[in-house]
Amino acid sequence: MEEKKQGYRVQEYHGPVKRYCQTLNLKDNPDLIKEYRRRHAEENAWPEILKGIREVGILEMEIYILGKTLFMIVETPLDFDWDKAMAKLATLPRQAEWEDYMAEFQDASPGVTSDQKWKLMDRMFHLYDK
Repeated sequence: MEEKKQGYRVQEYHGPVKRYCQTLNLKDNPDLIKEYRRRHAEENAWPEILKGIREVGILEMEIYILGKTLFMIVETPLDFDWDKAMAKLATLPRQAEWEDYMAEFQDASPGVTSDQKWKLMDRMFHLYDK
């Protein structure tokens, strides 16, 4: 059975965390999407980018894809400040270079930061504990 039908294991933490969900569209071009996926494969990840994500306090980050639509889940400690973290992330080594490296695939304005192109989503449902 495909991994997506089995589900994806999530990180366990020693306490509650916050989750941010974001979306971004890629350009509707199968070759560009294939290359975007290749650049995000584990063996192609830039170490400076992964280090920077952790440095700003992000515990876990996952990106899912369906067609040209990306969906990102970011898990953080409860005291995480999104605006401060994104401002810091934009200044870290190679971050601007990474954004430029990815820009050709993304349906976003050139030269924008990750925080400007990824749009935070509103949660509209969850299984309510009553």
